[in-house]
Amino acid sequence: MTIELHTWNTPNGRKISVALEEMGLSYKVIPVNITKGEQMAPEFLKLSPNNKIPAIVDPEGPDGKPVSIFESGAILLYLGEKTGKFLPKSLSARIPVYEWLMWQMGGFGPMPGQVHHFIALENEQDRTYGLKRYMAETRRLYGVLDRQLERRDFVAGDLSVADFAILGWAWRHPRHKVDLADFPNVKRWYEALMARPGVKRGMDAKLD
Repeated sequence: MTIELHTWNTPNGRKISVALEEMGLSYKVIPVNITKGEQMAPEFLKLSPNNKIPAIVDPEGPDGKPVSIFESGAILLYLGEKTGKFLPKSLSARIPVYEWLMWQMGGFGPMPGQVHHFIALENEQDRTYGLKRYMAETRRLYGVLDRQLERRDFVAGDLSVADFAILGWAWRHPRHKVDLADFPNVKRWYEALMARPGVKRGMDAKLD
């Protein structure tokens, strides 16, 4: 059965297309054009009460029953549980995956997202203030990630859903005005992930 991916071409959408490809799951994209407010449609609200993309519908959910899931972090954990891939079996090994997934959801997403917002402003005073504030925090987060990757190939040890979550936002580093050469461990990690066939397919998937 084919999973429905309701999404748009955003970092959070790319997290899921990459994970689906890496996990070898069949899926079809149902575009939700957020530039036209389609995320506010009543039909989408039934899937995502927060009116945010992405959301999935799995016709073969728990006990073989259909299930819909919203919030990209929850989707990644669900897919990891469903397939047994990119989510360690032992609780001790899962802890860093949970930590770095929550790190992405709480910081390395909201902060770069603010950079995206302020870059687009025309009012120079507002733009300058916002960029100074949020670009500094975004660079700090890249530094945190760089230190974490100093002695490991992936953020939580083995490749996991946490890497897919973070990759979705690192993919937009040009929009963050971040040169990955300033963060050599992130650069190495990013290039290694982007060279993976599954990641390439997920990044090339048409989401809009």
